[in-house]
Amino acid sequence: MSSKANSAESVPQAEAAWAWFRDMGAPKYWVAPMVDQSELPFRMLCRRYGSTGAYSPMLHARLFLESKGYREEHFTTCDRDRPLLAQFCANDPDILLAAAREVEDVVDAVDLNLGCPQRIARRGHYGAFLMDDEPLVVSLVERLAKGLSRAKVTVKIRRFDDVARTVAYAAALERAGAYLVAVHGRTREQKTASAVAAEWEHIAAVKAALRVPVLANGNILSLADADRCMAETGADGVLSAEPLLADPGLFWDRRRQPGGDGGPLEGCRLLLEYLDLCDVYPVPYRMVKGHAFRMIGPWLSEHTDLRDLLNRGPNPCNEMVRELVTELMDRIEDCGRDHPIPAISEKKLAKLAAEEAKQAAIAEQLREEEAMAALSKAAAEGKLEPAAP
Repeated sequence: MSSKANSAESVPQAEAAWAWFRDMGAPKYWVAPMVDQSELPFRMLCRRYGSTGAYSPMLHARLFLESKGYREEHFTTCDRDRPLLAQFCANDPDILLAAAREVEDVVDAVDLNLGCPQRIARRGHYGAFLMDDEPLVVSLVERLAKGLSRAKVTVKIRRFDDVARTVAYAAALERAGAYLVAVHGRTREQKTASAVAAEWEHIAAVKAALRVPVLANGNILSLADADRCMAETGADGVLSAEPLLADPGLFWDRRRQPGGDGGPLEGCRLLLEYLDLCDVYPVPYRMVKGHAFRMIGPWLSEHTDLRDLLNRGPNPCNEMVRELVTELMDRIEDCGRDHPIPAISEKKLAKLAAEEAKQAAIAEQLREEEAMAALSKAAAEGKLEPAAP
């Protein structure tokens, strides 16, 4: 589909979308939405170091609407946490709109997750598993676009195998009322970033066809990658997920300079800053642990006693993590090296990391299933807690 096919008449929000995007500062460098890992203290850390926009973690619309505990644990923000897009997964337009109304006054847009490829999304029938039901997806976007009074509507999608189908899908969402479309350059089946490269050709085609801003996701491992992606695709900005977890300063302009990686202590330094932010904006320890493994994981492959201490559970305190990081910094300085020497093989380390990620995903799925069961029981007993006004 050409840009001419998406005429101004078929995209009435195009001009307003660009005005909205410019009002936010036309942000180029975005913290991608990540379950349990794009929470407020991490977003604020990334903003200190070059990120100019951010998504909330993926929020389950029904749980968010009906459970105060879920809302308080999974979504927090502050005045300086902008621009911010609150991302929801859903398959019911009315529930999605009701949940979105809970946050529309404190975010710049409500984003619909159409890209999650994980098992939890398959079982819950949301995310990338709605790609094959375009009428439902369109109805979700239209309901938000017509029902929200302040926040705009955005979407994040994955590509199809065929470029034309990807473009047609994105264009349908634009016509439904989306003010911005973020495109992941991998398919629903391509879950592991290290296993297959994202294809920017699809993103470039979507950007050429649409009249609203387009963001690119996939293969953004450095600031140079981000700039190259925008140059090659024409995208108006980029998202990073896993690489940003390893280096929250990924988008920092200093990364362009010689020695800009900060040296062997950089991960420790950034983790200590993150812990300070957690004192201001508390989060569950599982989130803290997840970030710690990402930021200092390579050195923990050598200092396995510290790795075991960090992994000890279920709920060690943040102060213990500070002490662990301080000890690790002393050891790094004493060894005089700028790289770790793993005490276990890279193959075994990769297996451990994969298993940890799997267990974290399973735990999150169990939390969601338990919360849904509790809601169902409360509803059956007439004790369902109403959403906050």
